[in-house]
Amino acid sequence: MSATLLYIEDDREIGEFVSSHLENCGYEVKWLRSGDQALEAAKDCDLVILDVMLPGLDGFTVGQRLKKSLPALPILLLSARTAIDDKLQGLQFADDYVTKPFHPDELTARIEVLLRRSGTAAPDCLAVKHLLVYERENRIVNQDTGEEVALSGKQFHIFNYLLKHLNQIMTKEQIYEAVWGEPYLDGDKTLMVHIRYLREKIEREPAAPEIIETVRGIGYRVRA
Repeated sequence: MSATLLYIEDDREIGEFVSSHLENCGYEVKWLRSGDQALEAAKDCDLVILDVMLPGLDGFTVGQRLKKSLPALPILLLSARTAIDDKLQGLQFADDYVTKPFHPDELTARIEVLLRRSGTAAPDCLAVKHLLVYERENRIVNQDTGEEVALSGKQFHIFNYLLKHLNQIMTKEQIYEAVWGEPYLDGDKTLMVHIRYLREKIEREPAAPEIIETVRGIGYRVRA
């Protein structure tokens, strides 16, 4: 099961960009534009990403209240403030402090470290039928033969995206836009071709796939 992140950011453009990036990485994201409802929203989350500059209650106040009520919940602060005093103030309650601007991959890496530390990170190895998937190593092993399955970059990204949304039906549009980063054009066969070649490498019987299921008229799903 993917981790659930509470993201508190008042800037709409930044919030939409970061939320989309994190969702494409397989996380469930709750996005709030102020800290007013933070405590209630955080109760079923695995980690909080908290901007310092917020309307109303500032991020330092929100973070301190969250840590007091939910001491085991990791908090990652985001701030354009680079002064050492601000960092020290934030790190009195936060588990990490990232200064803006930041690269989204750095944010994801920091999140994964905090989740591993708190014991809520996804396991390094996932078993799917006869496959063992080592996500962090970008490696897939066929348990029937003991051999590594060689996928192209796009094939791996498609499969990894479906694995991050295990048991969910993902539309062709969702998969294409997550993997290619471009709008899906109706009638485009690119994804279908990649799925066909992917099945030839990972399925026991590509003509009767057990791993990647086609949901006619909608998209695809990988069942656990």
